[in-house]
Amino acid sequence: MTHTITRSYEDYETAAAVIENLGEAGISDSDISVVGRDERTNDNNAAEGAGIGAGVGGAAGLLAGLGMLAIPGVGPVVAAGWLAATAAGAVAGAAAGGLVGLLTSAGLSKEDANYHAETVRRGGTVVSVKAPDEHAATVERIMDGFSPIDRDTRLASYRTEGWTGFDENAAPYAGSTTSPGRPQFPVD
Repeated sequence: MTHTITRSYEDYETAAAVIENLGEAGISDSDISVVGRDERTNDNNAAEGAGIGAGVGGAAGLLAGLGMLAIPGVGPVVAAGWLAATAAGAVAGAAAGGLVGLLTSAGLSKEDANYHAETVRRGGTVVSVKAPDEHAATVERIMDGFSPIDRDTRLASYRTEGWTGFDENAAPYAGSTTSPGRPQFPVD
């Protein structure tokens, strides 16, 4: 049986390190996906996605193949892997559900999909792995070893702001979670 294991990280650099460690553990690039905001991306430099991947740990083939997507409610993101390929098709086809729909179709609950989509919107990066039973514990150990965002704490923080779910019609979030004037979220 295959499990979809997904974690969100505060920044792209941490997610890149996770991906490199997964590759070193023998997890195939074809089983790993990444979608996230990188402060070096904007609507004007979409062609630089692969350069960002190579510059932040090009040892992993997946990172060298990063591309850029514009996701409704999120804005420009760097993305690679099976989830990115699906996202590119969904964006091109204007599929209903956007990023939340992609994540739920990958096996996440609606609440988890909303959480991960909002985290990307606010500057985080999501790493998702399709792991067979024999690799699931290794994948979880590696992913959890890089201090992913504590889902429950972050959801509580979002809800205290009045957030009820990811809104793909919302304007992309300006800045990152640690920009001046933006809420600071603890990493647990």
